[in-house]
Amino acid sequence: MTPLQREVLIQTLTQRFAHHVQRHAGIVWDTVRARLQAQPDKLRSLCAMESSGGEPDVIGTADAGGAYRFFDCSPESPLGRRSLCYDVQAWAARKDNRPEGNAIDTAAAMGIALLTEAQYRELQQFGEFDLKTSSWVATLPEVRQLGGALFCDRRYGQVFVYHNGAQSYYAARGFRGMVSV
Repeated sequence: MTPLQREVLIQTLTQRFAHHVQRHAGIVWDTVRARLQAQPDKLRSLCAMESSGGEPDVIGTADAGGAYRFFDCSPESPLGRRSLCYDVQAWAARKDNRPEGNAIDTAAAMGIALLTEAQYRELQQFGEFDLKTSSWVATLPEVRQLGGALFCDRRYGQVFVYHNGAQSYYAARGFRGMVSV
């Protein structure tokens, strides 16, 4: 990232942080900013989240090690990360109409992790997300070995967890990620 790109990203994150204080009550932005500036690789990950439509923001409080977690907070699953099957094995299993990629490898290339089901539910405490879309979430190996993968959405005022074949992909399904700083 160029110095200008870093500054633009930090300004965007600063404004989002100030606009959504309920997502991170009691956290001081200057502390988060100092951690960001000390970890340029995390800034690149946040830039990838932002440029794919994720609208990353700090969620909750610092963990035991003092790290802050940035989750994708876009109202719907990030537009630049939709129409992906779950992982490379699922992608390879498709004989026809393969999507451009898969959620696991895309997240890894961005330097982020898919939200777990618990993290997805935590995010939903701070707003209503995925009212029209759905998002792949990290899936237990036992489920994945049987060919499935999990995704979540919010409908009827509730968060739902579903299963689907990991090779499936839909224009309205993407994935949400997280990076610790």
